[in-house]
Amino acid sequence: MKLLSVNVGRLKPVGYADTGTTGIDKRPVEGAVRVSDPGRKGEGGSGLAGDAISDLRHHGGTDQAVYAFAREDLDVWEQELGRPLANGSFGENLTTSGLDVNGARIGERWRIGRDLVLEVTSGRIPCRTFASRLDAKGWVRRFTLAAAPGAYLRVITPGEVRAGDPIEIVHRPEHEVTVSLAFRAETTERALLPRVLAAGDALHPEQLRAAREYVARYGTDDGERPAVS
Repeated sequence: MKLLSVNVGRLKPVGYADTGTTGIDKRPVEGAVRVSDPGRKGEGGSGLAGDAISDLRHHGGTDQAVYAFAREDLDVWEQELGRPLANGSFGENLTTSGLDVNGARIGERWRIGRDLVLEVTSGRIPCRTFASRLDAKGWVRRFTLAAAPGAYLRVITPGEVRAGDPIEIVHRPEHEVTVSLAFRAETTERALLPRVLAAGDALHPEQLRAAREYVARYGTDDGERPAVS
């Protein structure tokens, strides 16, 4: 398992983003990049030095400090879309190889390089900016149904990383709540929300709150649930 590239973006003016700018166009960089906790959502942006985030309401902050996506999944989408996808094409900060990003468990911790330790918090929910960048028909639905969203991570121990660094799983929780399962619970299969509570406080706070509210309203049985539109 290794890090293929570290990708950062600069703000660019676009017509499709609510803020008028976006940093989703991430490009691989050479050399070491410092990764640290950016601070709470709404105030802190990316955890990577030199990486810009425009919409702080929905992106960045402690629990979405870093976004990782597997090269293997980019390769699948290359075939689906019929075009090349360079590392960083999905706006990911870290493009990985040999790591089951979507099968990672919420709360799982990765050491990358010598010092950096990251903890998995959730999957990435596709937005209009992402869809506009890819310019693929029905992109939000296609990406959602694939349930392979890549992982958001928080910074446990700051450090520097660079392309080629090894990735080691240093902690794997005993529960079975994976990135993919948590993503499905948040999007297409909300009846799964009670199950994600097993991940506890490691789960992204917004999804944890949604799961608790769901259980308070509908309980934890396997009966009928409201359909997701």
